[in-house]
Amino acid sequence: MKVPDAHGTRDIPDTATGVLDRSIAVLDAVQHGARTLAQVVEATGLPRTTAHRLLGALARHDLVEHVGGRGYLLGPRLLQIAAASLPEPSLRAVAHPALERLAGTTAESSQLYVRTIEGRVCIDAVESSKELRTFVRVGTELPVTAGSAGKVFMAWTPEPARSDLVSLARGYTTSTPTGERLRRQLAAVRKRGWASSAGEREEGVGSVSAPLLGSQGELLAAVSISGPTTRLTRVAAKRYAPAVMAAAREIEHALGMVRS
Repeated sequence: MKVPDAHGTRDIPDTATGVLDRSIAVLDAVQHGARTLAQVVEATGLPRTTAHRLLGALARHDLVEHVGGRGYLLGPRLLQIAAASLPEPSLRAVAHPALERLAGTTAESSQLYVRTIEGRVCIDAVESSKELRTFVRVGTELPVTAGSAGKVFMAWTPEPARSDLVSLARGYTTSTPTGERLRRQLAAVRKRGWASSAGEREEGVGSVSAPLLGSQGELLAAVSISGPTTRLTRVAAKRYAPAVMAAAREIEHALGMVRS
């Protein structure tokens, strides 16, 4: 099966297992930008009813997901499979002990995020032991223009791309910073080495994040803790920031990162 893209066509191997081949064609179309059912039909050449049925089945297995206003995207199951298949020692494997200690020290859930084309994705997480807690599922993709981890990624994005991100930022809640207010916050994040948010991406959720940097000072990932804003207030964020930054430095050391 041939699937068109911007560079011509891509061959989808014919394995004589029709449903598998058609499912891979649908995933390939979504990966390369087919967001609506009509676009998937056009990209794959499949009948509309077949494409719709396959998208529904793939969504039930979390291989694709439908996001209102954005259409079909690759699902978290694929990211989980990719993370599990990384050669050892992977970033996830190296970072996990530090995330466990961070969750234990702060009593809040901890996460590790990496940048994606469209946002940021959680590649590992440790759940808080408290009854009232927040938890981000591994494979969850979140915006890069909101939340403390998003601020970390924006703050370490070189110009002019950083300004482009700021211009794209929108108010997810009434607390979400945008425009000049966001620019000032990013400058402060870069200077002090950590970011916080309280109800900015989602009402009732607070977080603190720090950058995980490579040997040249490049951003590799963001280390975070999150919890209800009843506990993770802006004042509490200052108290937790040293622990989050220490976890990031611990992971850098485990990765063998030596700043030049």
